[in-house]
Amino acid sequence: MRIQSDTNVGQLAAEHPLATRVFHRHGIDFCCGGGRQLQETCTARGVDTEMVLEEIRKELSNTSIPEERWDQASLEDLVQHILVDYHQPLQEELPRLESMAQRVLEVHGDKDPDTLSELVEVYAGLKAELDQHMMKEEQILFPMISQGQGAMAGGPVAVMEHEHASAGAALRRLRELTKDYQVPSEACNTWRALWHGLAALEESLHQHIHLENNILFPRALRG
Repeated sequence: MRIQSDTNVGQLAAEHPLATRVFHRHGIDFCCGGGRQLQETCTARGVDTEMVLEEIRKELSNTSIPEERWDQASLEDLVQHILVDYHQPLQEELPRLESMAQRVLEVHGDKDPDTLSELVEVYAGLKAELDQHMMKEEQILFPMISQGQGAMAGGPVAVMEHEHASAGAALRRLRELTKDYQVPSEACNTWRALWHGLAALEESLHQHIHLENNILFPRALRG
């Protein structure tokens, strides 16, 4: 595959998974914004396109480990990968982070009441949406795909993509509220762990949504 500025970001991420390391470093949306060309996305982010391309080529040349190509896996294997590597961990991680966020607000709310209150509110909304979202995927959409009925799943897919965009907006707001997850000097261990946990959640969700939006859904709809 050619790696050029007019290649779609989602296509780059699907065919060269190591490129997502570069995208994450520069805040480039490769999940919900995967349909945009790299140059368009870089311009919107104020990032030099040629620099990003060079970093991607360097990532690819510096590894001898074959990239895991989920765009070449069977749909059933991809669904199982999403369930095991993303849905199951989220079922534990989402309530853990919620508990920490509540604790930080209770103990340190006086230090930055507006920010911490909104953070708890935004996170609670994200968690509630993800809980419902995963349930709908597991009970409706994924069984349709596994049974070879993906071509008839246009309605459920559209709903999932809309919810992905909503989750992406919540993640962006959390990053704004945390100032790019820069840990405050006065932060306790729980506060630090919360910031690190939210940053890790963002990275994982970007990969998760990318696998669905840019690989699973298009392939399933094609039948």
